[in-house]
Amino acid sequence: MPFDISDDFLDNLSELITLDKSKEITALFAEVHFADIAEVLDEVDFDEAIYIIKLLDSEKTSEILTELDEDIREKILENLSAQEIADEVGEMDSDDAADIIGELSVERQNRVISALEDDELAADIKELLSYEENTAGALMAKELVKVYETWTVAGCMRRIRGQAKEVTRVHSIYVVDKEEKLVGRLSLKDLIIAKSDQKIAEIAKDKVDAVNVSEDDEEIAKIMAKYDLEAIPVVDDNHVLLGRITIDDIVDVIRDEADKDYQMAAGFSQDVEVNDSIWEITKARLPWLILALFGGFISVSVLGSFDSAMDQYPELFFFTPLIAAMAGNVGVQSSAIIVQGLANDSLKGSLFRRLLKEILQGLLNGAVLAGLLLSAGMLFLGFPLNLGFTVAASLVSVIIIASIVGTFIPIILAKKGIDPALATGPFITTSNDILGILIYFTIAQLVLGF
Repeated sequence: MPFDISDDFLDNLSELITLDKSKEITALFAEVHFADIAEVLDEVDFDEAIYIIKLLDSEKTSEILTELDEDIREKILENLSAQEIADEVGEMDSDDAADIIGELSVERQNRVISALEDDELAADIKELLSYEENTAGALMAKELVKVYETWTVAGCMRRIRGQAKEVTRVHSIYVVDKEEKLVGRLSLKDLIIAKSDQKIAEIAKDKVDAVNVSEDDEEIAKIMAKYDLEAIPVVDDNHVLLGRITIDDIVDVIRDEADKDYQMAAGFSQDVEVNDSIWEITKARLPWLILALFGGFISVSVLGSFDSAMDQYPELFFFTPLIAAMAGNVGVQSSAIIVQGLANDSLKGSLFRRLLKEILQGLLNGAVLAGLLLSAGMLFLGFPLNLGFTVAASLVSVIIIASIVGTFIPIILAKKGIDPALATGPFITTSNDILGILIYFTIAQLVLGF
């Protein structure tokens, strides 16, 4: 049953902290999951959060720290000594420990690593911090179960018991040769049912998916999603086994990328959260609003170049917002589908077929919408046929062009190595607004002759 963080619970907790009832607070959180405690810390005052972190044992608070919002965790770490942070990360897997320490200044990183009692963990953290951000090396954990192909099953069973103590979940047992190169994998089932005198090389599966230490984390997410992998080993250029990446880390990558793409599509130039300061949110929004303002200025200029139509056909301007809105909406729809396809690597086929498909679906959508608009305009508004035809033809043309623009701008950006999510939102909306107005009045000029 989900843990309920009610106002009564928070009020009671606050009173216990004020009265310094440490035993009662410890008992209160004894059976509460660390992820729920992290949510509690997000709700309480900062001083109360520090009190709870310092009160609970490191085994639990180390898990809590990994679940906290980054801004809150940063403030908490600033109020902990190097030794206190070392005590916390000493209970973590190497990848989580490296992530926490990586948020500190270089000086504090060195002090925390020096304060670690586990020399092997300290060495692992230094190695993980040396890899470039958003790569397999920065994402992987060093903890894994590794056996040599020359071992017997009986000897292997004895040795992996010690290794497994350091691994939270044993997804696979990796097999290496004498040079530490990855040559295969084992499942626990393979090991259990094998004869005790068999060599590991005889029962190991030699087909094992692995990623290079410099591989981009988004590519790793695609590989693991495609093949339904719970974990994947990481190797260097010589195929030496270095670590492994587990599904929980990949879920974080997918979630972060989805958040980034959503915010970019909505018109944010950087990652922001609801609790960020007014200045941070303004910095994220303002560049796109400036783009929209610039696009609006161009739209006004385009309208100004057709001012002669105002006197002859003032009805044309009634439909200007509709044409511009349809162009922007269609463009965003098309680009969103393409960005999604590029993100999950499901966009297949030739560009020519994609172009033909967009033209046909744009023609179909445009014809239906134009028919509805033409009928409504002539029946309820009494517009003459030539004016109705102008609006209808413009709507069909605008929808087709907007579909093509919304489809191919993300594809072109992706081929140039630019995040295709940049194409959605204000960029597509603004560009298609301008194109829509230009196409509308150009067609009107040709049909009506002003």
